[in-house]
Amino acid sequence: MAGEPTPPGFLTTNLDKAVNWVRTQSMWPVSFGLACCAIEMMATGAAHNDLARFGMEVFRASPRQADLMIVAGRLSQKMAPVLRQVYDQMAEPKWVIS
Repeated sequence: MAGEPTPPGFLTTNLDKAVNWVRTQSMWPVSFGLACCAIEMMATGAAHNDLARFGMEVFRASPRQADLMIVAGRLSQKMAPVLRQVYDQMAEPKWVIS
């Protein structure tokens, strides 16, 4: 795996670089909760974890206002077209964490 070229559209990095990048960009996330993982995302936005220090304190209600989609949970075949429709509504540049 190491030394192999990365396919187009993919990026590999370490967590420290990703966190520092998020701090400089102040991402606007939208959460797409599919299972109990969505409860964990809600807890992440609570005061104990303090997402504001990363510049992403406000989860957006609309994908049109977000540039980061967080898919929390397992995505089924039936749900994939719906998620793609939500993704297509996001403005460029857009990112997905699953």
